[in-house]
Amino acid sequence: MSTTKGLGRLVPFAEHLGIRLTHQEPGKAVLELDIRPELMNSWRVAHGGAVMTLADIALAVAARTLDATAKGAMTVELKLSFIAPGRGKLIAEGRCIHSGRSLAFCEGEVRDERGKLVAKAVGTFMLRRSRDTGDDAIDPGTGA
Repeated sequence: MSTTKGLGRLVPFAEHLGIRLTHQEPGKAVLELDIRPELMNSWRVAHGGAVMTLADIALAVAARTLDATAKGAMTVELKLSFIAPGRGKLIAEGRCIHSGRSLAFCEGEVRDERGKLVAKAVGTFMLRRSRDTGDDAIDPGTGA
């Protein structure tokens, strides 16, 4: 399933990477990413940017699941600790551990398909509510 459903808005970069939302429930989200050659670093393992993006989106989706009025979640702060190289399919689980009026605090991890821990993440997200700015109508092909 596309990340657009979980985030409540189109994220062209997530779509480009091929990140898929596989599960969500209140306070939790699970996403997957197949590590293809173009997502690898010079050591032929997952590039740190791909791992960090996967974790970021998993935590953001988890934050949004606790507020039906949120139109999205913007990253305020994100810390990722890399534990091991990522290979094959990566699976990220995000959990929202506290959600207030405007900020949500989340944690999660990225594992490979065998369950080996690749990275741990903690982050703070600002829940975005609807504003009449017209930005939801942005054409993803042109940015306009």
